[in-house]
Amino acid sequence: MMRLCCKPLAVVLGVVLLSGCGGNGDEELRQWMADLRATTKPRVTPLSEPKQFHPQDYTGDGQVEPFNPQKLTQALRRESSEAAVNATLIAPEMARRKEPLEAYPLDGVKMVGSLNKTGTPTALVSVDKLLYQVRMGNYLGQNYGKIVGISETNVRLREIVQDSTGDWVERMTTLELQEGNEVRK
Repeated sequence: MMRLCCKPLAVVLGVVLLSGCGGNGDEELRQWMADLRATTKPRVTPLSEPKQFHPQDYTGDGQVEPFNPQKLTQALRRESSEAAVNATLIAPEMARRKEPLEAYPLDGVKMVGSLNKTGTPTALVSVDKLLYQVRMGNYLGQNYGKIVGISETNVRLREIVQDSTGDWVERMTTLELQEGNEVRK
């Protein structure tokens, strides 16, 4: 019986406490904000005068003329020599027969193991749920990736890719061993 009497008393006490929290304190706040707006003056720093532009004559006496035909031919010769270097880098790759694993992007190729076959390091790679053996000199991926090193934990590749200027450059890539953490069913 005592328990039933306590519940209404607790509810009434909660309502009385909450009614004491609400008040008209926002009138004081509004008055303070109005006073602050009336007394505060914004400070604006004046802009400085713009600098005067004084044109100057070109005095390129004794210097290289920017529109000299010799300068243009030197730049074209330098560009053609760089193109020749790029052509020598990619030409052998274009002339050889493609290997089957070059049809797959490198992120779809997984190294799943390695072994030593008659003294030759061999890596086991998985592509589309098929297992392949690759050795030094084989190619992987779509960027002319030639295998240059095989260890127990990775396969090192030399790839030939185009940089942002369109030039062919070499870069080294590593294909790491994938641990068998997949759940077997």
